[in-house]
Amino acid sequence: MDVELLEIQDFISQYAPFDELPEEALAEVVQSVEISYFRANTTIIDFKDEISELYMIRSGIVELFRRNGNLYNRLDQGQLFGQMGLLTNNKVRFPAKTTKDTLLYCIPAVVFYDLCERFESFADFVEAEDSTRLKQAVESKSDDANALTTSKVKKLITREPLIVPIDTSVQAVAQMMAEEYQSAALINDPSIDDSEGNNLVGLISEHDLCAKVIAAGLSIDSPVSEVMSTELISLDHNAYIFEAMLMMLRNNVHHLPVLKNKKPIGLIEVSDIIRYESQNSLLFVSSIFQQQSPEDLALLSKQLKDCFVRMVNEDANSHMVGRAMSEIGRSFKQRLLELAEEQFGPAPIPYCFLALGSMARDEQLMVTDQDNAIILDNSYDPAVHGEYFEKLSHFVCDGLAACGYIYCTGDIMATNPEFRKTQTEWEECFASWIDNPNPKALLNCNIFFDLTGVYGRIKWAEHLNAFILRRAKKNNRFLACLARNALNRKPPLGFFKDFVMESDGRHNNSINLKRRGTAPLADLIRVHALAIGSQSQNSFDRLEDIIEAGILPKSKGADLQHAMELISLVRLRHQALDIESDIEPDNNIEPENMSDFERRNLKDAFLVLSNAQNFLKYRYSATL
Repeated sequence: MDVELLEIQDFISQYAPFDELPEEALAEVVQSVEISYFRANTTIIDFKDEISELYMIRSGIVELFRRNGNLYNRLDQGQLFGQMGLLTNNKVRFPAKTTKDTLLYCIPAVVFYDLCERFESFADFVEAEDSTRLKQAVESKSDDANALTTSKVKKLITREPLIVPIDTSVQAVAQMMAEEYQSAALINDPSIDDSEGNNLVGLISEHDLCAKVIAAGLSIDSPVSEVMSTELISLDHNAYIFEAMLMMLRNNVHHLPVLKNKKPIGLIEVSDIIRYESQNSLLFVSSIFQQQSPEDLALLSKQLKDCFVRMVNEDANSHMVGRAMSEIGRSFKQRLLELAEEQFGPAPIPYCFLALGSMARDEQLMVTDQDNAIILDNSYDPAVHGEYFEKLSHFVCDGLAACGYIYCTGDIMATNPEFRKTQTEWEECFASWIDNPNPKALLNCNIFFDLTGVYGRIKWAEHLNAFILRRAKKNNRFLACLARNALNRKPPLGFFKDFVMESDGRHNNSINLKRRGTAPLADLIRVHALAIGSQSQNSFDRLEDIIEAGILPKSKGADLQHAMELISLVRLRHQALDIESDIEPDNNIEPENMSDFERRNLKDAFLVLSNAQNFLKYRYSATL
């Protein structure tokens, strides 16, 4: 083989799908290749033209268009086009035009069909659309993940939970638990009229029967209401097993009711999930609550990077890493609040400390600042109570900063009096933002519309979320403004040689995967979620609700799930690599540091995001 053919073989063997072909097959392809040169702004193939070749870009840039003239894709070195036309009656589906001087390798159709027939990997690649390849890429990345990081708690449920009325006697409950071989029972109150069908009020376990009945000498005829545990901690059936274990450790409970649509479908206990234990990260949460000072917590926080790297290296998916890191962050907040109350005394009035943004969505990774706020009881009097909550807020926020959760540059923290409001004031604030969606209000919505309670009266956070959903769902003008605001952050579609790079100092010539990827995805998903009244906080959970509501074109919801997972995976893997290289992790990645896998599939993911933004603009523009 002469030097020119060897150079061609060396080149095409670097790129999919040729990189999986045996050497003899590659040699056959190279023998058939013809080389074509096109100047910039030249049409290569046009819609419905006869097509008889597969094209591979040796150098230059080619743009593909839909039949209506809209840009469909932008390709560069090593990428293919023409395959869809060869597979559909030899008619061009996507017209192709150069934007720079371009050199192409042209492979005859007869060779293309022969490769499809002989090599399954080749056929699978060329027959897949962008979104299909993205799906395959995401699924292949999770094939080797361990059961802890991919299994959900609903898989552990083998039978319905034992549920008894609140007026049942202790003896009767014990007899039913023995007959059903249950170590615990849920207690409901039929007199509670709950529109969501959830009237659970407590739980009784074997430990409760031992400690509160037998040891205390209580009559076995006493109603179960006298001994049941009323602080009921539960989780959704779509939660991961890992998340359930974290919740048990954080709240020091041994049983968790599992809910679906707010109704109990099962009851799991530690023995059900012990085989899924991921010791490192779970022990980290447990250690948080053993620390006795902010200084101790700051010292412990230095191990968080190692915990993150271990999860990534164990092939945990981004959804699971995000949930774990968020739970760890909330645990730091909770322990700091407990320590604050130990130092300053119990709070003079009830309150709820809130986590906002990515921590509330269970999407936090290594690089994060702190966003938090406080809901105060309506009896709050600044003159009487203000000093206490100011001291508590500074104690917690300073402690978080010492633990690596940097201060919010926008001052969205409980230390800012503007974000310490009563229940009524918060409702009035959200009502104003929704009814008068000016730019500042929309900016606040992107942060405050993702909130969860961390400590105190957790139910108040749920009530506030319910208020937001009711108010936003029926306000079409607000949804349209929020949708328009969600289009402000665009994906970097100049991929790769004319990529839209960042230009902010040390991050020049890089791509911010949060700003350009996961953040705009979360923004557009939030709009759809508010429009359908989804009660979910996490973007993946919201997408499931959105898909079920049927407001997206067919298969587009799944495309968004795969795009979110792929971009997040690349983001967290590069953060882990930075940590292992003793580099401070960030959200930026340079194209030259990407693998071929990342280059190819990130492009597909960004295209999915771009198309989803176009649909968002179309769906909500009519309501302006």
